Amino acid sequence: MPETFAGTGVLIRLGLRRDRWMLPVWIVGFALVTYSTALAGTELYPDVTSRVEASTALNATASMVAMFGRIYDPSSIGALSLIKYTAFMTAILAVLMAILVIRHTRGDEESGRLELLGGGRLGRDAPLAAALTIGLAANVLLGLLCAAALAAGGLPAAGSVAFGLGWAATGMAFSAVAGLAAQLTASARAATGISIGFVAITYALRAVGDLAEPGPSALSWVSPIGWNQQIRAFAGDQWWVLVLPVCLSLALIPAAFALRARRDLGSGLRAERPGPAIGSLSSAWDLAVRLQYRVLVAWAVAFLVFGVVIGSLVSNVAELLSSPNAQDVIKLLGGPQALRDAFLAAEISVMGLLAAGYGVSAANHLRSEETAGHTEALLGTATTRIRWASSHFTLALGGVALLLLLAGVSIGVGAAVAVSDPDAVGRSTTAALAQVPAAWVVTSLALVVFGWAPRLAGAVWGILLAFVALGEFGVLWNAPQWLMDLSPFRHSPLLPVGTGDAAVLMVLTVAAAALAALGYVGWRRRDLEA
Repeated sequence: MPETFAGTGVLIRLGLRRDRWMLPVWIVGFALVTYSTALAGTELYPDVTSRVEASTALNATASMVAMFGRIYDPSSIGALSLIKYTAFMTAILAVLMAILVIRHTRGDEESGRLELLGGGRLGRDAPLAAALTIGLAANVLLGLLCAAALAAGGLPAAGSVAFGLGWAATGMAFSAVAGLAAQLTASARAATGISIGFVAITYALRAVGDLAEPGPSALSWVSPIGWNQQIRAFAGDQWWVLVLPVCLSLALIPAAFALRARRDLGSGLRAERPGPAIGSLSSAWDLAVRLQYRVLVAWAVAFLVFGVVIGSLVSNVAELLSSPNAQDVIKLLGGPQALRDAFLAAEISVMGLLAAGYGVSAANHLRSEETAGHTEALLGTATTRIRWASSHFTLALGGVALLLLLAGVSIGVGAAVAVSDPDAVGRSTTAALAQVPAAWVVTSLALVVFGWAPRLAGAVWGILLAFVALGEFGVLWNAPQWLMDLSPFRHSPLLPVGTGDAAVLMVLTVAAAALAALGYVGWRRRDLEA
């Protein structure tokens, strides 16, 4: 083994020990949901007629196509049952794999762990090689287990293997993207932002490409998430498409190692600018803004671009319903305007979930500042615990509201231009702001965990993913109503369809405030942790 890879095996064993709980939960969780979906799909659609009817309805609904893609074989029980897994769950898998790789590369550099380990015999490329090896092993195991689960659930073996390999190859491609992003910046947060931003862009490209008629357009074919969809598991099994994510991985991984050779430990290719000779930050609030504004600006740009793209699609929504029966149903519902509002409501609810993701990320900055030792130094000054925590937490809440405001305005502007309807701006903005209280509840959960169990800060991401899964798959899994009602997003009004309930928004806001108060109590009572 070359000297630059010395110690890779030790780092792999160390990484597997650190992830001994997280990785099994992810892998087994994905396998279980695919198994339960396979069983539920067979029960829900027992004959070909019911499958064709359901598939035709889904393919004729623009918001469903944008969210999950098309069903290429309406008679296939596998293609119908797993429609939400080929794009939407693939994006979630991509985010998890990006987090995994950055945790073991840039995250360990930022915390100083790799510098400490470097006191032994550790090659320059060993951390990246270990992280990518763990990612590859996790993706392959996840893909094989999911393939076995689908086959055990009664779906065809060939399609099950194609689906599992699709997840494995796509997950590895996004692991490679994260490995490359980890070389570009000097912070784990920025690298994670780049990786998740790439996932969002590829998901948006796939959505726009799938909405084209007769679809998919070239945009779907430039997206790794679109590639996973074009494998068409259970709908023709296009095995050759697996070559695309594999080739992307083979191109990005050497590039990541080449970039790693051009930088020092703890630095990124993009050098950070030195601060002024005389400091200008006068309070904990100024420091929190300084630490968080760049990430917020990146999220804001992504929300603006994604919003304009989504808004501009409403002009094609009514045209996607080519069947006379579907057109009659739409007329009964109130015409194309009702269909456009339903499309906007579905997309804005997704923006609410994404904004909650930003809120959790921003609130978790409290934990990263504490583990880095910065909090201890700040609390040695006149800064109180509550003031310091409030600086980051308020920015998290404000950032959530700002992102959803930008989403509503940009979606509305895109829709107004597309269908010459100026009122769309007001309707979309109101709908987006109605998602703010639910996103605040999730953000406040991060403060609760930070206050009472800081070592479990990452668990809030699991809670958010559980809310997403319950919202998207709860009905399919026959989940009990009380369990689905635990998600705050289930109570948010789906504007601009129907009318909003101010009382519900008030209850969610009070719940967020109560959770925040609980988090502050815990933070005041516990000791600092390094």
